[in-house]
Amino acid sequence: MKLHLPLCALILSIYQISVLAQSPVPSAKIDSVFAEWNKPGMPGAAVGVVHKGKLIYAKGFGEADLETGAKITPETIFHVASVSKQFTDFAIVLLAEQGKLSLDDDIRKHIPEVPDFGKTITIRHLIHHTSGLRDQWNLLAMAGWQLDDVITRQHVFNLVTRQKDLNFEPGSAYAYCNTGYTLLAEVVSRVTKQPFDYWMERNVFKQLGMKNTQFYDNQEKIVKGRAYSFHRTPGTFGPTMFSKSILSYGNVGATSLFTTVNDLALWINNFSSPQVGTRATMKQMLERGRLTKGDTLPYASGLIHGKYKGLDYYGHDGADAGFRAHLSYFPKEDYGFIVLSNQAEFNPPQKAFAVASLYLAPFIKQEKAADKGAVVSKTEVKFDSALFNQYAGSYALTEAPDFVMTFKKEGDKYLTQGTGQPWFPMFPSSDSTFFLKVVDASVTFHRPKQGQVTRITLHQNGNHPATRVESRAPETVSREQFVGRYYSPELETFYHIKLKGDTLKLVHVHHGEADLRVVSKDRLQAPWWWVQQIDMVRDESGSITGMKMTNGRVINLRFQKLPEDFAEKLKASGK
Repeated sequence: MKLHLPLCALILSIYQISVLAQSPVPSAKIDSVFAEWNKPGMPGAAVGVVHKGKLIYAKGFGEADLETGAKITPETIFHVASVSKQFTDFAIVLLAEQGKLSLDDDIRKHIPEVPDFGKTITIRHLIHHTSGLRDQWNLLAMAGWQLDDVITRQHVFNLVTRQKDLNFEPGSAYAYCNTGYTLLAEVVSRVTKQPFDYWMERNVFKQLGMKNTQFYDNQEKIVKGRAYSFHRTPGTFGPTMFSKSILSYGNVGATSLFTTVNDLALWINNFSSPQVGTRATMKQMLERGRLTKGDTLPYASGLIHGKYKGLDYYGHDGADAGFRAHLSYFPKEDYGFIVLSNQAEFNPPQKAFAVASLYLAPFIKQEKAADKGAVVSKTEVKFDSALFNQYAGSYALTEAPDFVMTFKKEGDKYLTQGTGQPWFPMFPSSDSTFFLKVVDASVTFHRPKQGQVTRITLHQNGNHPATRVESRAPETVSREQFVGRYYSPELETFYHIKLKGDTLKLVHVHHGEADLRVVSKDRLQAPWWWVQQIDMVRDESGSITGMKMTNGRVINLRFQKLPEDFAEKLKASGK
């Protein structure tokens, strides 16, 4: 017997299901995601959710300044680091539409101080990180700077204009490069004949009603209502568990946007309903980069295309000092998510997607078990530290051999470092698996019945196998041959390789010293994020005449080996 429902009952049933699917998410559920920071004496976060042109959730957790106890609110002003890049690109796209520049212009047309590398670098290359230029932060660190030093536009330009080589031919590869965005901001300034921050305020922020947003190009400027950044103090608890994370940047383009949750909500709305620019402008903003061999990149104009549980979004993260930021927009579902934090250990993408799961639940299809990857516990357990002797070392990802993860133990801490990244602590969840807190990632060490571990699996957006990189140098390699002083004219800095006992040391006047590992007769490995690999340069007789330093965003920067009596001659000359 079939049950026939009246048409009105059927319509009512469908309506009820629709209402149920789109029912509001209780604020308490979102609040619970940030409960850890909702207490006195904690830095925290400002959070926003945008839907159909409205800010439907906006709240602050924790304190903007631990010294004064000022609370975080949706109006608290945060430094958002690389989230700044999409605004810099927006200026470039607007000027291109006005006919004041072309995305295919040679960068030297606008900034002739950029060295002539024999290859054309276009504005489009800068936008998509395919220029081959070396990254400004890595260059500064290699030259001896600390990233909490005062770093101005001129400091960056001083290094960029001294460069002799590129990392690769423009357009042939992708390598994230902050230098390109500092140059893009300079292009805007020179084309408009106005300071970049002033032009952005008049032509973008004011037009969108972003009243508390600015590019911060003066590290001494006072900004009322701003947050300051902090990090956990190792080994401390209570009132002293946090320390200041100093940020003294006086450069813009790649970073240094100061803004709020409320203002970023207006920016997100400009993608769906343009108030500044047109739909063509926003379409150009979302155009992905392409390599010369035809590969399409996920990176567009300061925006990365991604998927979360099968749903398309675009957005960007940011991290400087103790500031952490995330902004993403799901265009089909018309939801935007903003998380801005002032604690270095905070993970905005993880928290933003946790909030997104609440709002996007009706749109998320059930994931297949095969797509989920390994489920790894995030509960710290007791661990026999002797086991770590089998794990320590370096491992190259099978799918990306140039990305190497290194593991070491310092005191009672276990640390890991990926190519081009700083060291991060990790925590044991079993006798063979460790998890990270700064990102949603973990590592499993595959233990054989005997001997060292040779294989690991990185669990981060899937499972990624890696194999151990040979860590023992051939016994025939003489360590004495590497000893000497090395000088870079491009950085105007010295490194000294010394031999203490059987251990080679890399020494810099500002950075101190670190142990070097001999990989082969021509290659050394260093533990610093700004110096990871050193390749020796030899003459026809086989004598070392120099070296080339490499890290994640600088490849083969040359140093010349100085004569052994260089220091004595310099001292004798009185210079």
